[in-house]
Amino acid sequence: MKGMGNMLKQAQKLQSKMLKMQEELADKTVEATAGGGMVKVVANGRQQLLSIRIEKEVVDSDDVEMLQDLILAATNDALAKSQDMVSGEMGKLTGGLKIPGM
Repeated sequence: MKGMGNMLKQAQKLQSKMLKMQEELADKTVEATAGGGMVKVVANGRQQLLSIRIEKEVVDSDDVEMLQDLILAATNDALAKSQDMVSGEMGKLTGGLKIPGM
C-alpha cells in the first residue's frame, strides 16, 4: 500500500506540473506564413489563433480562392507548430512517456 501512496503522490505532482505547463503554453506563440509572408498567422500553445495578417497586395477580388488557400495553409501550419511545441514541452515533463489524451 505504501508504494501505491507514493505512486498517487507522483501522479498528483505530475498533474500539477501539467496544469502549470498548460498555463505557460497559453502565453507562448508560434507564427506561420504563406505566400512568401503575404499571410501571417499567430497561434498560442492552446491551439488558439491569436491573429491573422493579410498584406493588401494579396487581396484580389478576381482570385478569392488563392487568398483562401493561403489563409488555410498558414493556419494549418501555425496549428501544427503549436501542437509540436506542446508535444515538446509535454515530452520534457513526462520524460518521453506517452500519456493517452495528452
